[in-house]
Amino acid sequence: MGNLFSSVLGVTNALNVYDRQLANIQNNIANANTPGYVKQTQTLVAKRTDFDHGLPGGVQAGPLVSSRNDFAEHNVQQQFSALGQVEQKATDLARLESLFDLQSSTGVSGKISDFFNSFSQLSVNPNDQLARQSVIDSAGQLSDSINQAANGLAAVTSGARSQANDIVGSVNRLAEQIRQVNSAYRQNFQAAGDAGLDASMYSSLEELSEYAGFTTSRAADGTVSVFLGGQVPLVVGDRSFPISTGQSSGAMQVFSSTGADITNKITSGQLSGALQETNELIPSYTASLNKLATSIADQVNQKLSEGVDANGAAPTTTLFDYDPANPAMTLRVTGIQPDQIAAATADSPGGNSNALDIAALATNKSLDGYTFTGYFGNLGGSIGREISNAENDDQSQQSLVQQARSLRSEMSSVSINDEAAQLLQVQRAYQAGGKLIGVLNELLDTLIGILR
Repeated sequence: MGNLFSSVLGVTNALNVYDRQLANIQNNIANANTPGYVKQTQTLVAKRTDFDHGLPGGVQAGPLVSSRNDFAEHNVQQQFSALGQVEQKATDLARLESLFDLQSSTGVSGKISDFFNSFSQLSVNPNDQLARQSVIDSAGQLSDSINQAANGLAAVTSGARSQANDIVGSVNRLAEQIRQVNSAYRQNFQAAGDAGLDASMYSSLEELSEYAGFTTSRAADGTVSVFLGGQVPLVVGDRSFPISTGQSSGAMQVFSSTGADITNKITSGQLSGALQETNELIPSYTASLNKLATSIADQVNQKLSEGVDANGAAPTTTLFDYDPANPAMTLRVTGIQPDQIAAATADSPGGNSNALDIAALATNKSLDGYTFTGYFGNLGGSIGREISNAENDDQSQQSLVQQARSLRSEMSSVSINDEAAQLLQVQRAYQAGGKLIGVLNELLDTLIGILR
């Protein structure tokens, strides 16, 4: 009789275990599309069978096992960080493409050619007022095109700085979310097995990886510590350490919670891309454009100062003017009048010698071994290559992210087909347990009948 009742208890316990397994399957299916959620498996443990000592065997629920794979997670985070960096560059630098288009007749390159051609036309008839006015008009169009390019560079810089500030805000927001999960782990050790908290943690980490590269370490209590660039603490246990931005000598900086400059520790993610644009790429392009603007203005002004105007007098005003602190953005044409253009030389008043000399500047390799158009072409080519490389890297990195996600999905995501197969197994186990209960019930009825 004892063994019979033990069997009933064993089957009842097994049905309770299968009920927990069913609940886990339902939870997996319900959270299949929840960000950060991975498949949970309810393990089953065989109980010891020893009838001599009253151990009837059976099955009991083991620990709930997560299928999360740390290697796969780390791989996804790394690829996301790399993608964030190249996406930031590709998006921002694409705004410069039209401003540095070497084929455009309305861009800087075309206006340089038009400007020096206007002096060639003036040399044909140096006393023609329309030709003289054409020089002034072409100079204005050239300065406008250089101003536009400089303003475009400034706009990209301003946008990148604004985005960097927003990114830092997002990093701090995610750090706080991670801190809250860590706090829940510390307050209740059982929370370490909470699939919902686990999903929230890794969803936050994945989003964070797009903004900045980091490393993590997990403590025995389940808390995850996050270090930007592998060195700077962002979250440690149930404490977060917000970062901030600032500027020094025009360069953008990122500071730790203690005020230390950690800019050079940010080497991947969108924040790295924004910092690289703001502190390196755009300043180098701006410096080259400034050099082009000052070189054209200074050389043309110098040549004009060596000639004489339509009245045979030495010039009293220059053609170009600019602020030395920001030449490309401030380059402009002065209030010079057509008859003040010094097309002739002192030894040949009314001639065209000086106009020819200025027109010849177009072909002189006087700027770092380049002509003016060649120098701008080299600058535009550098920007074009940077844009092309960023776009190609963006496409390649998107493929790598997809591969990393696919690998992670194979290892840890919920498969509806697999869950359906598990559901069938549980159903059959229930049916088997139900049949056994029925058999035991008949045996009990028979025994009770005999005893009566």
